[in-house]
Amino acid sequence: MEMQQMIKRSADVMMSILLLFIFSIPMGILYVVLAFHFKENPVFKSVRAKYQGNGFVMYKFRTMRSALDSNNEPRPDSERVTELGQLIRRWSLDELPQLLNVLKGDMSLIGPRPLPLEYNELYTIEERKRLEMKPGMTGWAQVNGRNNVNWKAKFQLDVMYVTKYSLLFDLKISLLTIMVVFKKEGISQDGHVSAERYKK
Repeated sequence: MEMQQMIKRSADVMMSILLLFIFSIPMGILYVVLAFHFKENPVFKSVRAKYQGNGFVMYKFRTMRSALDSNNEPRPDSERVTELGQLIRRWSLDELPQLLNVLKGDMSLIGPRPLPLEYNELYTIEERKRLEMKPGMTGWAQVNGRNNVNWKAKFQLDVMYVTKYSLLFDLKISLLTIMVVFKKEGISQDGHVSAERYKK
């Protein structure tokens, strides 16, 4: 298992460098476009749980307006996502800055998706197993429905990934991720911009 983890980390570093090189120009263009579009920092930062539940700052391209409008009134999520933001989400381009998280070692290319720290207190003993590996940009739950899958099913898929992990499993998920992105399915849950917040 230790050898597999070493190979996985080496693959993460090499692939993240390669993908950052390939997408450097598109990411630069998107950064400028979003800066003008939202008139604020185009990179959104949020604290998420990584390996063993410790916190780290995760990067994403901004796809939503500020939570408060010009009158300091809260905006519903449905009004915060712009048409450009929806397009970026449809093609998963908002996730590209997480390649930097992978390079830093906070994330892996493949693993359970990183969730807010407050979720750590809501997991069952079995569900906490999803924190036994680094979170990923994509994972077994993402290629099996993305946000159309309820939380309990997502956690079961995450735990399955952790307990049955292998390099071949990662390769399978990588190939399925490409198919999922081009199908553009499961981007949002019915009635929500992405997915409803998890409540135990």
